[in-house]
Amino acid sequence: MRRSAQVVISATVFVDLLGFTLILPALPFYATELGATGLWFGALMSAYSVAQLVAAPVLGRLSDRYGRRPLVLLALAGSALSMAFTGSSSSLTALLAGRVLAGAFGGSISVAQAYLADAEPAERRTGAMARMGAAIGMAFVIGPALGGVLAPLGFGACAYAAAALAAANLAAAFAWLPEPSRHRASGRRPGPGADKPGRAPVTLLAATTFLGMAAFVGMETTLAFLTRDRYGWDATAIGLALAAAGLAMAAVQAGLVARLARRWGDARVAAAGAVTMAGCMAAVPMSATWWQCLAAVCLLAAGHGLLTPTVAGLLAAAGPPERRGARLGSGQSAGAAARIAGPAAAGLLFDVGTALPYLAGAASAALAAVAVLAVPAPKPEQEPEPAGREEGA
Repeated sequence: MRRSAQVVISATVFVDLLGFTLILPALPFYATELGATGLWFGALMSAYSVAQLVAAPVLGRLSDRYGRRPLVLLALAGSALSMAFTGSSSSLTALLAGRVLAGAFGGSISVAQAYLADAEPAERRTGAMARMGAAIGMAFVIGPALGGVLAPLGFGACAYAAAALAAANLAAAFAWLPEPSRHRASGRRPGPGADKPGRAPVTLLAATTFLGMAAFVGMETTLAFLTRDRYGWDATAIGLALAAAGLAMAAVQAGLVARLARRWGDARVAAAGAVTMAGCMAAVPMSATWWQCLAAVCLLAAGHGLLTPTVAGLLAAAGPPERRGARLGSGQSAGAAARIAGPAAAGLLFDVGTALPYLAGAASAALAAVAVLAVPAPKPEQEPEPAGREEGA
């Protein structure tokens, strides 16, 4: 049942994010049709992350109390409704509301991570997190491509297709996604102060997530301008480069992370990923040729692929199982904060000097390595093993 649960929850997250990314190619054009200015479009793009920043810890805490399965189902239902509402939006205000609603339920990734952490034993947990990360990465590669194919049919067609995917995903999860028995056995109402021992590690790990994500999105924000000016890349070349980076990240997470984590431990692998990011961030603006730049970007993405699932594994183990959803929600919230602040900071620095956002990103990634190495080693978990098959609906 563990393998079955892992496949189902990874597929659930993949399809959910496939639907979300499907609307991205058509969104700028539809917003322009509705009269969006640059400020409005910035608000539309930021709204998702702002809502996720607020909602992810809340969804995580609710899953600690009421169970992982009900919150996953709630999030999928919310995704279907938000996409349908977005497709029917005929004003910028309604479109913004749809983005906020989608972001609020997009915080469910932390619930999915908590689900995997409950369903898997500690020694296999990071590998499961990494494989789910690979599924997320592939959704960000495939979704925009599918959205580009559907875009000629109109924004509404893209949004309704996303809503249909989410609805089908909800039905599949309702039928096949059980509640992890380890979560049932551990209990859902921790005593007062049960989470206090994990606060310092959680703060360090949230800082690691923020610093690593800020560096990565800073590269994504400015790469198009850098490569256009240096190598004459057009939108197609930049899109292919980012797709190659996404594939590099997914490839690392699909198999390499689990093996490295078993041998060296999550903290060392996370630090190695952050150090790789730091070196590659500095190398991107120093690259003499386009292929050196592309190699640096792909290695940077691979480093990020090492960092994110191992930090999630550390968050899962950083305190009582009864608070796991809240901790992973804090990590998702930190990532959302970086996706809000990182692009703005990188853009401002790029205006001052081409290399500055990359040097700042290198420093940020180096600090992430320091932060994750400062996390105390987690205590051995005292969790009951799942007994027999996991409970269904």
